Parts: sequence; structure tokens; C-alpha cells
Amino acid sequence: MEQWFQILLTIFSSVLASSGLWAYITKRLEKKDVKTEMLIGLGHDRIMYLGMVYIERGYITSDEYENLYEYLYKPYEKMGGNGSAKRVMNEVNKLPIHKSTYEMEEQNHEHE
Repeated sequence: MEQWFQILLTIFSSVLASSGLWAYITKRLEKKDVKTEMLIGLGHDRIMYLGMVYIERGYITSDEYENLYEYLYKPYEKMGGNGSAKRVMNEVNKLPIHKSTYEMEEQNHEHE
């Protein structure tokens, strides 16, 4: 029984130490890094674009703010993004927040 254990341990150690396995693991990690970089890049682009639209317009609706902050900026920041997108988000945070279109429609229907 002990002999089989030694054989299995030797095989396992050989596989673990093989350069092919480490090359495979390294390649998988690189792919994740590239995907992460791409996601950060896409998040940055979208935050910059939307943020500039809202800044130029002079206000942001509550729905637009939730979409930008909760679903784009927070994950972007958690993934390690920062810099110019953070500056744009700081400017967006200074904008007046208007009610969303559907909120205004609900109020109009209530007064009818």
C-alpha cells in the first residue's frame, strides 16, 4: 500500500512540477488579466462619455446617476480603475439631480 502511495505521490509531484502545467496556468492568468484590463477600459470609456454628456447638459436624473455610479463607477473602482474617470465622477457628483422622466409622469397622473 505504501509503495502505491509513493508512486502516486511521485506522479502527482511530476505533474505539478511540469513546465506544461505552469505554462497553462500562467496563460489562463494572463487571459484573466487581459479581460480585466478590457473591462476596466470599457468601464472607463463609458464613465467618461456619459459623465461628459451629463456635465455638458448641466444636470443628471436620478436614474442616470444610479446607472453611472452603482453599475459602472463602483465596479470600475473595485477593479482598480481610477484617474480621469474619478475626476469626471467628482464633477458629476456636483450636478443637480433631477427627477427621472417616469417619476414626473407619475406625478402628472396623480394630479389629473
